[in-house]
Formats: sequence, C-alpha cells, structure tokens
Amino acid sequence: MFYLYCPDFTPFFSKTMASFSTPSPPDPQSLTQLKQQQQPPPQGAVQNQLIPAVASPSDMHSFQNIILEVLRRRENKEIPFVPIGLPQFAPTKEELMIKRMFESCAFKSGMSCVLGFALGGAFGLFTAGIDPMSTMTTETPTTKMVLKEMKARTISYGKNFALVGAMFAGTECTVESIRGKSELLNGTLSGAIVGGVLGLRAGLQAGVLGAVGFALFSTAIDYYLRH
Repeated sequence: MFYLYCPDFTPFFSKTMASFSTPSPPDPQSLTQLKQQQQPPPQGAVQNQLIPAVASPSDMHSFQNIILEVLRRRENKEIPFVPIGLPQFAPTKEELMIKRMFESCAFKSGMSCVLGFALGGAFGLFTAGIDPMSTMTTETPTTKMVLKEMKARTISYGKNFALVGAMFAGTECTVESIRGKSELLNGTLSGAIVGGVLGLRAGLQAGVLGAVGFALFSTAIDYYLRH
C-alpha cells in the first residue's frame, strides 16, 4: 500500500501573508527627502518643474484654421504626396523655372506640333504604303516614284497634323489660363475655335461645320481621357 505525502504549507503562507499585510517601518532617509520636497521653495528661487500649458480659444481657433487649410489643399491636390519619413525640401529657382517652362503655352504648343508632325508623318506613310497610286499618273510606277510619293504624302500629312496640334494645344492653354479652370468645357471651346478657323478657308458654312464637328470630336476625346 502506497501513501501520498502532502506537506503542510500553512505556516509558510501565513508568514508570507503577514509580511504583506503588516507594513514595514519607513526609512529615515526617505522621510527626510519627503519633508524636503514638501517644504516651500525659498523666495526668489526658480522651480524646475513643468507648468501645464492651457490653450486659449484664439489658439484653438488658429489651430483649427491650419488643419482646415491643409485639408483643403490636399483635396485640391495643391500639396504633393510625399511618403512619410522622407524630408520635404523647398524647390530651387532652377526647378521652378523648369516647371514654369513646361507649363507655358508656348512649350505645350511646340510639343504638340512636334508630336503632331510625327503622328501625321506615320499616318501619311501608312496610307502611301496602302495606296501609292492615288496621286500618280497612269505610268508604270517605279521604285523611285513610289518612294517620292511616300515622302510627299508623309510631309503633307505631317504638316497638317502639326498645324492642328499646335493650334489646339495653344488655344486650349490660353482658354484654360483665361477661365482659371481645368474642365471639359475648355476642350469644347478650343475645338470650336480651331475648327472654325480651319474651316473658314473654304467659306462661312465650312467654318461653322468645322467648328461644330471639331468641338464634338474634342469633347468626346477629352471626356474619354478624363474618365
């Protein structure tokens, strides 16, 4: 037969609980420091303590205005997004000058002119490759004649596209600068002006039709790009 031995821990727990319940006598050194802290400072002495700051209503109003201004600029995308942790530096004069140059109407018109010439040249080269005999005589075409036709059509299409691109970009930039808004109506007005000017070379009726057609076309393209 086996017996399970269980020691009696009652005296140990009794002493432990008594040590927690019975307070220990205070230390004399601690009492001396506590009395020194409770004594008022001498006259003229500066207390090395932090005084809690209480914000006045005007300070709270200014802080609220600052928060609202930051939120407004962030909604209007006036503040560029910068990841947290990266320092933000003020732009230099050279950076501001380059930014103004890229946003100028002259630069936009020039860039549209170059891109329009490239696009028109590619389109003219494509049409000349499909139908090289459209502007030729009834003679048997040779390689030299085909290349000459492709060159002439590429330059012709390139000039037309470059002219339309430069006029539209410059007009749209001017309208946007005058109205002070970047919206869909700017493209519509620019298309109407450019189409009317180009169509007036063939008469008043052609100018009106060109204005209406170019306005609808530019509105559709601008709406597609925005949405």
